[in-house]
Amino acid sequence: MISAISWVPRGVSKPVPSVADPPTKEEIDELIKTGALERSGDGESEDDDGEMEVETPKKGDQISQALEVAKALGKASKVTESGTKFDDITDGLRELDMEHYDDEEDGIDPFSSGLGDLYYPSNDMDPYLKDKDDDEESEDSDDMTINPTDSVIVCARNEDDVSQLEIWLYVESEDGESNVYVHHDVIISSFPLCTAWLDCPLKGGDKGNFIAVGLMDEPSIEIWDLDIIDEVQPCVVLGGIAEMKKKKGKKASIKYKEGSHRDSVLGLAWNKFYRNVLASASADKQVKIWDVATGKCTITMEHHTDKVQAVAWNYFAHQVLLSGSFDHSVVLKDGRASSHSGYKWTVTADVESLAWDPHTEHSFVVSLEDGTVKGFDIRAATSSSTSESKPSFTLHAHDKAVCAISYNPSAPNLLATGSTDKMVKLWDVSNNQPSCISSRNPKAGAVFSVSFSEDNPFLLAIGGSKGTLEVWDTSYDAAVAQRFGSYIKKSRTPPGS
Repeated sequence: MISAISWVPRGVSKPVPSVADPPTKEEIDELIKTGALERSGDGESEDDDGEMEVETPKKGDQISQALEVAKALGKASKVTESGTKFDDITDGLRELDMEHYDDEEDGIDPFSSGLGDLYYPSNDMDPYLKDKDDDEESEDSDDMTINPTDSVIVCARNEDDVSQLEIWLYVESEDGESNVYVHHDVIISSFPLCTAWLDCPLKGGDKGNFIAVGLMDEPSIEIWDLDIIDEVQPCVVLGGIAEMKKKKGKKASIKYKEGSHRDSVLGLAWNKFYRNVLASASADKQVKIWDVATGKCTITMEHHTDKVQAVAWNYFAHQVLLSGSFDHSVVLKDGRASSHSGYKWTVTADVESLAWDPHTEHSFVVSLEDGTVKGFDIRAATSSSTSESKPSFTLHAHDKAVCAISYNPSAPNLLATGSTDKMVKLWDVSNNQPSCISSRNPKAGAVFSVSFSEDNPFLLAIGGSKGTLEVWDTSYDAAVAQRFGSYIKKSRTPPGS
């Protein structure tokens, strides 16, 4: 399944990402010691022996451990992952007879049948293969190159207990044809629930290219460098477990890192104005504000009474933060008035997602588990910490939970919704009188994430339970073209022309 999607701004990614240095023996030992290689597998039962002990691995365990390390590095083949036994590996090595490799004679047999039997030490010396290899290397190089006009999409994905980030490229040719494919992927330690792209220069320079990931099985946020391939560990981890001890017949003793969440991280929001600031929502009922440059939690808010599902920064008032919870409420907090308890709106069901209107400072929408979407105007909020103001509109959008919503960044009032009823719909919410102008089943299964691109604003990325990324070019939809044609034309006009 694809649980979350984030677009990367055009021109930010390195044309050719760097390849990470292989991990040192100490780094691999640390991964094994901390259990990072085992987190995607089955957990230990409480009946297991208490204190963690390091045992000398048996021969079969050494093979299993090697395969786990290879899997973490993204090198394990499907054959080995399926459970190759030690005897099979031993037989293969025996057949290769590597012990006598250096005893083999070099050179060419003078009594061979002809040129077809000639042996060349490398393909570069073989006239039959050299051109073919050059062509293949050129094609591979082209596939790995990220051009300034390419759109990059990061998908948080899980399949067969393997959690990963897939970096996709959406490439448009001069004749208008498009191609979508996976550029590379990153194996991560736990099931990813949410993502947020950020450009805070964590490694120096003016800007970076990073993705923050909220995890299910750990109360931490991992930040990965998208310009590096085959990276084994994130460059920054916010929060998490410092130490865990299990004792027979007793509940595990957990020591958390300072400022950490205590449960799954369900939502993330990066502040584009204060570029080192990241907000997080958690199943521990808390909202936290992080300084990603220092890796520290600076503010913890506890204004909800149930799991917090989503957070969103205002596009215009950069210190204003919304949070939505399973306690059937949406809360607005203004960092400019830290002593104020904030404003609260009550809704009819669990909050699934939130979105500020990018075209006005005062409006936001919230999608709910009961299939409805509600719009609110914050100017109607009272000075009391609890606001009973009615929504600007209530939209019965889907038959099941509306997991994702996304405003079009270019065309005002164009809103996309995605639901577990497997449908994606486009709405015109002009004058607070929403009307459905298009809908489709993208064959993505239950839809968990939808997101418009800022660079190509009528491209809508869709992810769901089937685990395949779908990209819908909504500009070719007749109803969208009729209502928002002027914005489509503007989006296709090159800057400066």
